[in-house]
Amino acid sequence: MKITSNFDSGNIIVVKAQQPDDIELQIRKDNQSDFYQWFHFKLDSSPFVEHQLTISDLAKSAYPSGWEGYQAVASYDRQEWFRVASEFDGNNLVITHTPEHAHTYFAYFAPYSYERHLDLLSMAQVSFDCQVENLGETLDGRDLSMLVIGQPEEGKKSIWITARQHPGETMAEWLVEGLLQRLLDEDDGVARNLLDNAVFYIVPNMNPDGSVRGHLRTNAVGTNLNREWATPSMDKSPEVYLVMQKMAQTGVDLFLDMHGDESIPYNFVAGSEGNPGYDQRIKQLEDAFKAALLLVTPEFQDEFGYDKDEPGKGNMTVATNAVGQLYNCLAYTLEMPFKDNALLPDPAYGWSPARCKQLGEDVLVAVNAIVKTLR
Repeated sequence: MKITSNFDSGNIIVVKAQQPDDIELQIRKDNQSDFYQWFHFKLDSSPFVEHQLTISDLAKSAYPSGWEGYQAVASYDRQEWFRVASEFDGNNLVITHTPEHAHTYFAYFAPYSYERHLDLLSMAQVSFDCQVENLGETLDGRDLSMLVIGQPEEGKKSIWITARQHPGETMAEWLVEGLLQRLLDEDDGVARNLLDNAVFYIVPNMNPDGSVRGHLRTNAVGTNLNREWATPSMDKSPEVYLVMQKMAQTGVDLFLDMHGDESIPYNFVAGSEGNPGYDQRIKQLEDAFKAALLLVTPEFQDEFGYDKDEPGKGNMTVATNAVGQLYNCLAYTLEMPFKDNALLPDPAYGWSPARCKQLGEDVLVAVNAIVKTLR
């Protein structure tokens, strides 16, 4: 029996693994950080034998409440990820599974590999309306890539979409993949209307270093990028610095930042109501966006989510607040669950890549509903 995580986005520490029914594991912290929650590893063992894998020391993890009601995902082919029986006792997550094949992969959510990220960029660039732009390099020397979709013309809106500031929130890039597939479909009426009225600037992975390293929340040097938008630097947060530099060139009329939430089992949005510049115009745009998304998909709701900031008390280091204030624009954080969507539970797959991608397509309908009224 062997357990390994020596691959793209792998993360696990083997405490003991001598018997199938007595395996103990722990999660490695993000580099230069105390955050830990993301895991991704491979079990090489006898099939058709029940295995009990205990991931311990989770009371000190980044979001202990995220393990309550959570079911891990597993895969044999790294394409289809299904949920497996998991129980949390307050400190340990016990995964019980009888593998059907010799090799089984386990993860916190369906991984989105760096190779798939590169494939996504390559798929997009062959479209007539899309080009890939390299904004600069990360601290590990990887490209920070942006997709520009649409032909810039006077009067067109600038729509910015970012994903995976927190690298373990892989659902964010799965959503972007679905969004891109629809936006680049020349036969789709929503896409055509959007590109007649706007140019899209999309960063599918804001944190490629953390993604490859198997981090939950930080980049190569332990920086939480979504707390860097007030004073980014090339030393600590080049990813944010480079994106803000490009935003200054294009302007921003709408900003959407894609994330995943460990604890809340719903899809929801968080706005910038705590900004000093928040006003009735922004609120009306927020309400119109939410109303359109509520109409187009039952996967979205507006009852459960984060508490709203009091006026003038928003955290201005967070992307949504910083960009919304700087450009006086509609800015939303869109959150998806690591668990299942409690509104439409699926015991076999939970919240999944396929559902993320469909939500990405649906988000474009909501953007289309407001694109002509953004300014």
